[in-house]
Amino acid sequence: MIAALVGLACLTAVSPTASAAGTGTGYWSARGAQLVDAKGDPVRMTGINWFGAETANFAFHGLWSRSYRDMVAQMAGLGYNTIRIPYSNQMLDAGSAPTSIDLAKNPDLAGLSGIQIIDKVIAEAGSRGMRVILDRHRPDGAGQSPLWYTAAYPESRWIDDWKTLAARYQGNPTVVGADLHNEPHSVSGGGGACWGCGDPAVDWRLAAERAGNAVLSVNPDWLIIVEGVDCVAGTGSPQCGWWGGNLSGARQFPVRLSKPDKLVYSAHEYATSVFAQPWFDDPAFPANLPALWDHWFGYLEKENIAPVLLGEFGTTLRDPRDGVWLQNLMRYLGSGPTGTDFTFWSWNPNSGDTGGILNDDWTTVNTVKQGYLSPYLIPPSGGGPSEPRPGCTAAYRVENTWNGGFTASLRLTNTSSAPVANWTAAWTAPPGVQVVGGWNATVVQQGTAVTAAAPSWAPSLAAGASVSIGFQATGPASPSPSAFTLGTASCATG
Repeated sequence: MIAALVGLACLTAVSPTASAAGTGTGYWSARGAQLVDAKGDPVRMTGINWFGAETANFAFHGLWSRSYRDMVAQMAGLGYNTIRIPYSNQMLDAGSAPTSIDLAKNPDLAGLSGIQIIDKVIAEAGSRGMRVILDRHRPDGAGQSPLWYTAAYPESRWIDDWKTLAARYQGNPTVVGADLHNEPHSVSGGGGACWGCGDPAVDWRLAAERAGNAVLSVNPDWLIIVEGVDCVAGTGSPQCGWWGGNLSGARQFPVRLSKPDKLVYSAHEYATSVFAQPWFDDPAFPANLPALWDHWFGYLEKENIAPVLLGEFGTTLRDPRDGVWLQNLMRYLGSGPTGTDFTFWSWNPNSGDTGGILNDDWTTVNTVKQGYLSPYLIPPSGGGPSEPRPGCTAAYRVENTWNGGFTASLRLTNTSSAPVANWTAAWTAPPGVQVVGGWNATVVQQGTAVTAAAPSWAPSLAAGASVSIGFQATGPASPSPSAFTLGTASCATG
């Protein structure tokens, strides 16, 4: 981008019989402005961005709170059929070790590199019929770069890494494309990226051709996704827009690939709460928006030139105009398999500019945002076999209270089809609560994180079996704890 849990419902994956118009079969190609699958049937990305691997964590954010399997299942259950995964070239360096992962919730991620963790998420997404696009978001974990290269990560490294990834996922149709570089843009006072200026050192269109053709030489099945820039002269007003959002130069200077049917253009679009662009203060707002979007990117689909992916768009909804903008944008993108492809920014609640589909607890859903998107989502279809899904329910009850403390019980039920060996339960204590002892488990607290380890006489919890844990604590008995887990599974509560 530019510069409490009680009452959870169970989340289930969409049935494989859901609309095949979402993710289809095999690899994707462009037929005019329409994406089609290997059978020639129309498909459409209605997806979500899950960031973190591009940062200094070198791993998806939120893995400190939940398991990756849980989150991918929730995405699919909400109707998102594609995950856009940002990464940095630095993440691929040998010394870049992932951090901030709760290994009790994600035990199979222990010792893995950043790209190996991405492998896991890709496999999980594929098992649910979802698709993935990889987004080279930054050269390093520090921040955005106006050009596709820096002194530390030159163009040769950028292209070589793309070729390595293209080879890594060759033959895996879950991964359908490469978003070559996130948000190329100009810089104040001159410099940065241009479109069609002809200078190979700064002309993003020419660089996208070099990288795109190099990727296709390794993996001819991938879509090559090319974002716009921010400013393009000579194409009409306004001349400048969002970073990566201006594709007005593609009519005169199109991207030329060795396989033209693999080209997808991509734009970004944001609300006034992200930045107060002048068109939000136009007296004609919101009636001025469709013409603006036509100018930036919409003409490419309306004139059947190429598909467009709205790769990022998001909002805090704090300004009253934000909801109007989002409602009009979704209507502009259209519904059904022939609509414009999109991946919303973001899944993460910790995006400072926009927030996310998830609330700050990393589990419950921002129902207002989801409500704007839901009518336009096409759930994933198909998917291969997968491992049994972990699952549990949690029933919490305060047993006794007194001035300054209380006792409570927690009944956990293993709702999966497999036993949980050497189980550990966990939850988040409310502010001011401190556990001082427990029974039927070894209960300890560090900060607000509470864990309860299985007793030595009953280390395994069979499928369908329950365990009751008791504890004593100081502090208020209300509100209740949140974010209950059993092993790698988040627990539904009731």
